[in-house]
Amino acid sequence: MQEKSLPKPTLDLPLLEQLTQIQATCGAEGDLKKFVLQYLEVNQKSFVAKPHIFTGFGLLDAVVLVFGKPNVAVFAHMDSVGYTVRYDNKLIPIGSPTAVNGTKLKGIIDQKTISMKLVADKSGDLLCVDYPTPLEPGTVLTHDSPFEATDGHVSTCYLDNRIGVYIALKLAETTENGIIAFTCCEEHGGGSVPKVARFISMNYGVNQALVADVTWASEAVFVGNGPVVSLRDYRIPRKSYTDTIRRILEKHKIEYQLEVEGDGSSDGAELQSSVYPFDWCFLGLPIEGMHSPVESAAKTDIEAMLACYRVLMKEL
Repeated sequence: MQEKSLPKPTLDLPLLEQLTQIQATCGAEGDLKKFVLQYLEVNQKSFVAKPHIFTGFGLLDAVVLVFGKPNVAVFAHMDSVGYTVRYDNKLIPIGSPTAVNGTKLKGIIDQKTISMKLVADKSGDLLCVDYPTPLEPGTVLTHDSPFEATDGHVSTCYLDNRIGVYIALKLAETTENGIIAFTCCEEHGGGSVPKVARFISMNYGVNQALVADVTWASEAVFVGNGPVVSLRDYRIPRKSYTDTIRRILEKHKIEYQLEVEGDGSSDGAELQSSVYPFDWCFLGLPIEGMHSPVESAAKTDIEAMLACYRVLMKEL
């Protein structure tokens, strides 16, 4: 009997918008973790298979879903770049946000979301906010940008990496066998991936990973031309594994772009550094305006990325 093919993915704009508006910087992913767990509680009854959901201090704020008999794990980091208030309303970047004078920021102060503006010199060295009173040290601030959708694109802050989280949540709907991990602290040097890698390797013996993330558009990688298979960034995955990914996509006549860079990294870097043996491949999509207040992606790229993950989850 011929295997029934999955319907072509269509973009769930309300879900993606919700994800981008949740404040969840590196080390402060709690609200997004809560959203993910609530989403699963409400929607898993319609999934093809019900996952076992693992979370708790042993995984920090990560969430791991296990379906059936897994052979591959998908990693999607929940955290974003942003700023931490120091003293006298001065700011310290979280990760590498683009500092532009006058950028709108938001923070939660006395349980209310408050807007303010970034003050920066041309070099971005002087960073503070124009709030009229001193903010409590440790207050987290994030970009404050509206969600905009045109016929072909979506634009807002934090498509990095709420697109990856979106893909992971939608992939959960159709996964029968596999692992999906929502991870933390990627933007500021890592944190939860070693714990997740240990949990997966020790309990399920899985050693194949896909990294659902975004990358920057470049002179050879274009928004609107499909998902990206990265052959290397600062780290270099095993060629035998990236070749396997490419063969599967080509077998299913799924178009993709190739990326070769010398900078940047992802959850794959921590998997490669782990004592646990993991093959990994970054498979994401290009965006314009990486880490800026307005990041932009093509709707067709997001849909095609989900199609890639559905196929790979079945075939790896």
